[in-house]
Amino acid sequence: MKKELDIVVLSDVHLGTYGCHAKELLEYLKSIKVDMMILNGDFIDMWQFRKRYFPKEHLQVIQRILKMAAKGTKVYYITGNHDDLLRRYTDFSSGNIHLRDKLILHLNQEKYWIFHGDVFDFSVQYSPFIAKLGGQGYDMLIRLNRLINRVRVALGMSRMSFAKKVKNGVKKAVKFIADFEQTAIRMAREQGYDYVICGHIHRPQFQRIEENGHTVTYLNSGDWVENLTALEYQGGKWSVYEYHEADYAMVSPRLQVRSKNEQLEEEDRTDKLSPEELLQHIMSQSEKITLMGG
Repeated sequence: MKKELDIVVLSDVHLGTYGCHAKELLEYLKSIKVDMMILNGDFIDMWQFRKRYFPKEHLQVIQRILKMAAKGTKVYYITGNHDDLLRRYTDFSSGNIHLRDKLILHLNQEKYWIFHGDVFDFSVQYSPFIAKLGGQGYDMLIRLNRLINRVRVALGMSRMSFAKKVKNGVKKAVKFIADFEQTAIRMAREQGYDYVICGHIHRPQFQRIEENGHTVTYLNSGDWVENLTALEYQGGKWSVYEYHEADYAMVSPRLQVRSKNEQLEEEDRTDKLSPEELLQHIMSQSEKITLMGG
C-alpha cells in the first residue's frame, strides 16, 4: 500500500550526473501517493548534462513524475542554479505541471516561502564559471565515492560520504552553510513568512527560530546525491524522510513486474538531446500522458 501524503519536497536530484541516485528515488516515488510535489531546484543538472549520459533510470524518474501529475498530483518545478536555463520559461504551465522560480503557499494560516536558495550563494551569482568548475569537481568526488563505497559494502563495511566529510571538515564550507541558513531565516522573518524551504546546500534540516515574538521555521530537503532525503507534509506536520534500502527489500514481487508500456518507455532514449531539447521532450511526454489519462 502506498503512503499517502499532502506534500513532498525534493531538491538537488541532479538527474544526468553520475552521482544521482535515480534508482533509489524511483523506488521512493513508486511508494507514495501525494497531492502536491515540489521539485525545489537542480532536479535536472544542466551544468553537467552530457548527451552520452542519461540512463534509463533517470528518464524513468521523469516519467514517473509525469504519470503522477496525470493522475492528479500537482507538480511545481522550481528552478535552481544547475537548471537555470529553464528560468527563461518561468511561469510556464502544462496540466498539473508548473515551472516557477519560487513558490508562495498558505497552509493552516501560515505563510510559506519556497525557493532553491542559490540567490544566497555569491559564487553562483558573481562567479558562475568558478561555480560550474566546482560542480564538475564535486561530481568527480561523488563518482570516486560511489566506487569506494562498493568496495566498503563488499567488505561488510558501512557506506560513507566523502563530500559530507569535506564540508564538515572545511571551516569555510561550514561557515557558508551556517550563513546560508541564517540568511534564509532572517530574510523570511523580515518579509513576514512563517516557513522558508530551500535546497541547494545538500543538507537536510529542520529548525525553528523565535526572535522578537515571531517564529520562523527553516526546512531544507537535502538531496539525492549524498543524503537521499525529502521533506514530507501530512496532517499539518512536516518531517524529514531519509531513504533506507532495507525499507524496500521486502517489496511485493508484483510491484517489481514491469508492464509492456514501462518496457517501451525504457527504449525512449534521450542520449542525443540537448538540455533544451530534453525539456521539449518532457513537455511532449506530459501532453501524451495527459491525453492517455495516465
